[in-house]
Amino acid sequence: MRKQLIAITVVLFQSLLGWSQYVIKSNEELQNLKQLPLEKAYLSTSSQVIFTGEYLYYGFYCFNAQNSRLSTISAVGYVVLVNEEGEYIFEQKLKLDNGLGQGDFFVPTNLESGNYKLLAYTQWMKNSGLSQVFKMDVAIVNPYFTDQSAILPKEDGNMESPNVDLANNTVPTDSSTVGLVFERSEFNTREKVKFSVKNYKGYLGNGAYSIKVRKKSPLVHKGLNNAQNFSRAYLNVDKQIRQGVGDSLFLPEQRGELLFGTVTDRQTGSPVSNTPVTVSLPGKEFVLKFTTTDEQGNFYTYLRKDYKERLAVVQLEDTEKDVDIKIGKPRSLKVEGLTFTAFHLDETLAEIIKKRSVYNQVENQFFSLKPDSLLLGDPIDPFDGGTPEIFTLDEYTRFPTFQETLVEILNNAGYRNNAKGNDYIRIAQDFEKFNEEYNSFPAIVLIDGVLIPNHESIKEFDAKKIKTIKMIRDQFQLANKQYQGILSIETFDGDHFQNYNAGNAITTEIIKPIPVKNYFQQSYIEVGNSYDRIPDYRTLLFWKPFVEVETNNLDFEFFTSDVSGEYEVILDGFTSYGKPIGFSRTIRVK
Repeated sequence: MRKQLIAITVVLFQSLLGWSQYVIKSNEELQNLKQLPLEKAYLSTSSQVIFTGEYLYYGFYCFNAQNSRLSTISAVGYVVLVNEEGEYIFEQKLKLDNGLGQGDFFVPTNLESGNYKLLAYTQWMKNSGLSQVFKMDVAIVNPYFTDQSAILPKEDGNMESPNVDLANNTVPTDSSTVGLVFERSEFNTREKVKFSVKNYKGYLGNGAYSIKVRKKSPLVHKGLNNAQNFSRAYLNVDKQIRQGVGDSLFLPEQRGELLFGTVTDRQTGSPVSNTPVTVSLPGKEFVLKFTTTDEQGNFYTYLRKDYKERLAVVQLEDTEKDVDIKIGKPRSLKVEGLTFTAFHLDETLAEIIKKRSVYNQVENQFFSLKPDSLLLGDPIDPFDGGTPEIFTLDEYTRFPTFQETLVEILNNAGYRNNAKGNDYIRIAQDFEKFNEEYNSFPAIVLIDGVLIPNHESIKEFDAKKIKTIKMIRDQFQLANKQYQGILSIETFDGDHFQNYNAGNAITTEIIKPIPVKNYFQQSYIEVGNSYDRIPDYRTLLFWKPFVEVETNNLDFEFFTSDVSGEYEVILDGFTSYGKPIGFSRTIRVK
């Protein structure tokens, strides 16, 4: 018999305070925590002046604050846009792969013109507050609103800006480490442009860099954001946590998204300790997590795999207990005290604003013909490598109930009487050795990806709703409990979890990380292709959130649009040793 062990994450932290933070209980624990470096983050963006109706694209860099190299600590990052009143406009969660992540957001037409701040951080960084968090000034222009007072000069003519983190407009360029090489500097509209990223320093030039090609514009933000300015501004951030014994702190999301909560007795309100808790992320490609409450009734688990549904079903295995389950949520980052670099427009820019607005409207009109594609995440294997036997019930004589279906169709699975409680389903062992010990462990049973702890409750389940039954006969150990096999029931509608109602279970919505995209790249290779009659008013011709340089030469290409003028090509990023690199050059489209 093949034994499989689904490991339960065991981490240093053994209790949670309230709904958001962990309390350090001893000096030994404090010293262990101090050995985990803090982090700092950087965003490389497609622009700092954005019109409503446009996308802002960004690459997220997460660094070990002690050595300025890409961090392998946090697996999840966050990006927030706030206004001058400190209100959250949006918050995005994204997965980090060895310190790198990417995302974008569409600026809606109901957002007012004004000065905004983009913040980037991990939960671990929040332990040092706003000073540790990356802050970038962003100006949003909404040309469709009549009130533009937030970005117009004040009546007294005073246009002085407050002190900010990244207000240095001097951009030291370093083309001796990494450079950009073009065949020529002038191109026609809708022409293919080829260029190369050259690494002149071998392993010293290896790193991760963002590259963008955008039309030059007089709409330039004074609070300039680039890798060099970031490195200076965040050189002296905290390298380790400042907290002491008895203080609370945010937990690092080292192994994925952290899901946590508490279980209390419904009658007495006392914590339910040392009790198994299951978390089901339902669907055809389900994810099943097991954890155990601590002495204070707290539980936590990391969501490492991709998942499809935005719901989680959290429940106790013990169906007899009358409990309350509450899901925790980390406290939002406090953003009081932010200062904003003032961005101002004047009447000389009116024609430029009008033209850019027209370009945006035309591009949005044809957006469906130029779609981005979502990258498929890692395939989800609900059975962790096991190959299930699949029973498609339409291929057999149909029986009214689930119990009768087991008896008549599945020879290796059936109900067992339990004198001490509810009857349970057992799957016959797949013996590989003549002297293997016989067991009477129950099976893991799921319907549409939701664990069913009480097998007796589904004896009379309507078998006409069942599409397939998948069975694994291996032995599993979950949260120190042994199981014999898995029985996964899939209904035709696949939505049993939407109506699942057990006394010791809750269904909670979870925020998924934003999907990773392959951004659309315009092409005019073929004569007479479908884009010949479609106007092309792109002003951002090329965007790569990350180019990971590990060789001496990398080649790229893009097509120019119908918009002529000067374009700036900007490379911005860091070597693998944490050295900031910035380089730009100009090309012309005529």
